[in-house]
Amino acid sequence: MMISTDTPEVHGTCDPRFTAVRDALARNVTEHDEIGSAVAVYQDGEKVVDIWVGHMDSARSKPWREDTMCIMYSIAKSICATAVHILADRGEVDLEAPVAVYWPEFAQAGKEQILVRHIISHNCGVCFADATEAGDVYDYDRMIAALEIQEPAWSAGSKGAYNTVNIGFLAGEVVRRVTGTPIRDFVHENICTPLGADYQIGVRADDLDRIADLQPNPAGSAMAAQASDNETPLSRAWQPNPKPMNTDVQNSVQFRTAGIPSFGGFGEARAMARIYAMLANGGAIDGVRILSPEAVRRATVTQWTEAADGMTGRPMRFTMGYAKNPPGVCLMGPNANAFGHLGSGGARAIADPDRNRALCFVSNLHSEGFAVGVRTEAIVDATFSAT
Repeated sequence: MMISTDTPEVHGTCDPRFTAVRDALARNVTEHDEIGSAVAVYQDGEKVVDIWVGHMDSARSKPWREDTMCIMYSIAKSICATAVHILADRGEVDLEAPVAVYWPEFAQAGKEQILVRHIISHNCGVCFADATEAGDVYDYDRMIAALEIQEPAWSAGSKGAYNTVNIGFLAGEVVRRVTGTPIRDFVHENICTPLGADYQIGVRADDLDRIADLQPNPAGSAMAAQASDNETPLSRAWQPNPKPMNTDVQNSVQFRTAGIPSFGGFGEARAMARIYAMLANGGAIDGVRILSPEAVRRATVTQWTEAADGMTGRPMRFTMGYAKNPPGVCLMGPNANAFGHLGSGGARAIADPDRNRALCFVSNLHSEGFAVGVRTEAIVDATFSAT
């Protein structure tokens, strides 16, 4: 690790109560080889931190801009789940109904009893797509056809397993069957546009030059190592992904524009912080209501806790679409009621309803581990150190 003696210029605005966040962002550059990153924090529905630092590329020739977009990976899963909760809140979807009520073809291969709440809770058992080939994740219709004939690995609700590839397609198809609208468009029309949040599942062509280039981390990724081992559940789950699933692929126009609902969302840190601030604030912000308070409470009730989940072997606790702190691990801040989502590159989005605080951190340098690393945790710790 190279330690810089230069003081990086941190841009944007930061409330004095959250100076620790600004300091942590700067230290990530000087002490942890950060390339470029951004963080936004909301308190009581007000944006109190909106800062960025560094560069969009490894050559450090393109400064990170105010409007820079970055991939947030699996945070997209929570946004797809939020879309389902919007429909449930409107009375258009019953979370306790079988998925096949809305998507009849899904009932094949023993999936008749899988409920809507199971598919957004990572415990439906449909975490593989064995009829797919490498690259099929780019083709929504192929993925849906494969999921229709997929046999569940276990009975719904009996086991929690992080659904790395399929959850966005499962939630997305329920949304499409009910509304006739693709999930990327539904999210844009019903979440991002009302909130003024610049987040896109599949980036528009005229926004491609705003995206920060991803860089691999020399420390490696435990998740990528698991996926490369043909004997692991993660490798089987990643079957539809392009091969190899490296940063060159993820920096490609094809990947950025594909609109992969499980991990293909890009945006500004302030955009996701605003979405999560809405959740922390009971479903509304600045007079714009996305969900009722009852819907947020229902969505964030714990559905399962595993010391070693069935996909990654890591401790996890999940609600209907959002992660909570698993026992002995503090990923969502110190409050047990906080919830959010991790992105495998190190992105993190958190809503703490008890403190009415929300944050999002993004970086274009991969984290050391599966969505965890020293830079991300420093930002989370600093955010919740403020009183």
